[in-house]
Amino acid sequence: MNKTVFLTKKKNECMWFLFDAESKTLGRLSTEISRVLLGKNEPYYSPSHNINHGVIVINAEKIFVTGKKINDKFYYRHSGRPGGLTIETFREVQKRIPSRILEKAVKGMLPKGPLGRKLFTQLKVYKGSLHPHQAQNPKQIKID
Repeated sequence: MNKTVFLTKKKNECMWFLFDAESKTLGRLSTEISRVLLGKNEPYYSPSHNINHGVIVINAEKIFVTGKKINDKFYYRHSGRPGGLTIETFREVQKRIPSRILEKAVKGMLPKGPLGRKLFTQLKVYKGSLHPHQAQNPKQIKID
């Protein structure tokens, strides 16, 4: 009879992974990032546990989308005041805050609730190719 094995001992070590977003598609990259944050790349994956994986993404300004989404994809935010809705296209957000695009895509793929909020804090997105996490020795992940 098969038995389900649960991770009883919490691993304290945090593994870090590095993704290069240069010339990558937004959706395909964000699904891989969310899978690593959730720990689905580990044999001891459990949907209710934090596996302690950190993800660093560099070159966020060089990400692209297919089709006409560069002009037709909208990002909404509201200030909370009457008439405070601001709508921006993908191109405008990419010029202003390129890391926000990838953060919003990954956040939507994480679980809603306390676990998802904790996992989102382990995502670090940077505009250029430099990042301050060299001491963590991140493992480079290649996506085709």
